[in-house]
Amino acid sequence: MSEDPYRLDPDYDRHGGFPKFEIAEPGPGFGRFLAAMRRAQDLAVSANPDDETWDRAADLAEQLVALLDPFEAPEGVGPANRVPTLPGAGSLLMPPFEITRLEPDGVELRVRFSRFWVGGNYAVHGGVLPLLFDTVFGMVVHAVGRPISRTAFLHVDYRNVTPIDTPLRARGWLREAQGRKAFVNAELYGPEDVLLAEANGLMVQLRPGQP
Repeated sequence: MSEDPYRLDPDYDRHGGFPKFEIAEPGPGFGRFLAAMRRAQDLAVSANPDDETWDRAADLAEQLVALLDPFEAPEGVGPANRVPTLPGAGSLLMPPFEITRLEPDGVELRVRFSRFWVGGNYAVHGGVLPLLFDTVFGMVVHAVGRPISRTAFLHVDYRNVTPIDTPLRARGWLREAQGRKAFVNAELYGPEDVLLAEANGLMVQLRPGQP
């Protein structure tokens, strides 16, 4: 376990403007909103209606923006990314994952990609997997009790095509720690435990006052 960063720097959790994230408990409307928005993302990249329907969809989207625009809040204030009971922790940026294990010796989660994440030929876009792995790396850093860290590098090896609309399993773990450096690994598995991709990376602990 590394030394308590708050003893060295009481403002550690605000480095670079980092807010102190705490679990949010929004009303059920937020979960409904996220589910509808995820489906809207799928349809935005797959629907092919007539021009009149596109105009109506644009009108409705603009109405939604006008409704929510007055409530835009700083990072760490809105519930997005702060509701672990919702897919992707309540963030539309994240694929809809569910954490199934968060322990010092390893992190595991379930994830299912939909049409929104397609890169071509109904396979998940290759650029999406680094996003997933980087998220897993952050979970590993948190699970082992290390302080705020940034990704120094992330390398991905693609072993098989990652399918959409299929239950997948990801896992990550700390391989080695050297001072401020945490070397991490992660893997993504498909049905029958077929290895789809694997990653390794370096997470570097921020120094006091470092953004």
